[in-house]
Amino acid sequence: MNQEQNWIEAARQGDQDAFAQLVRLYEKRVFALTLRMCKNPEDAAEAAQEAFLAAWQGLRFFRGESSFSTWLYRLASNASVDLLRREGRHRAAAGPSLDDAELNLDVPAPAASPQEQAERSELREQIEAGLAALPPDYRQVLILREIHQRTYDEIADILSLDLGTVKSRISRGRKQLRNFLLRSGNFSAAPPSKEAGKEGCK
Repeated sequence: MNQEQNWIEAARQGDQDAFAQLVRLYEKRVFALTLRMCKNPEDAAEAAQEAFLAAWQGLRFFRGESSFSTWLYRLASNASVDLLRREGRHRAAAGPSLDDAELNLDVPAPAASPQEQAERSELREQIEAGLAALPPDYRQVLILREIHQRTYDEIADILSLDLGTVKSRISRGRKQLRNFLLRSGNFSAAPPSKEAGKEGCK
């Protein structure tokens, strides 16, 4: 049994110091996820705090069927979505830019010219605006897939969703985001990707 497992077992028995060690171990990763979901640091901190509180309250029911990190990601993701829905902020919150290759966008290559830098900055802003317009459920799966590089199976486990639902939400979320960017009039779609037929690959 490794140190993390020792802390988990002790925390399940009510050891607050052991749980504090788990918080220190995961707080940066949890905050990174909630910040990408909520954008606003204050909201992200609130969601992260709610996730750790839920973890402490529910730890005695944690059976280890999935990893502790997966379970904690689930709590953090759900807390973020609950906060966004409760406060009605999902239209105002903006997420990070996604992997541009996944979106089939023409993105200027890194360059030093002011014009190209401005174009890249504009693209990032448009992607963030597009993510802000997505329903929380779509933003949730896209962030886990594109930013945290989770597989489809892991996302299904984290969010307690069917694998088909995960694939559908990612596909629809990408499509909505791509259409948003195309409607902006500043960007054009790239030629069909060779990977287009591998949407369900992990």
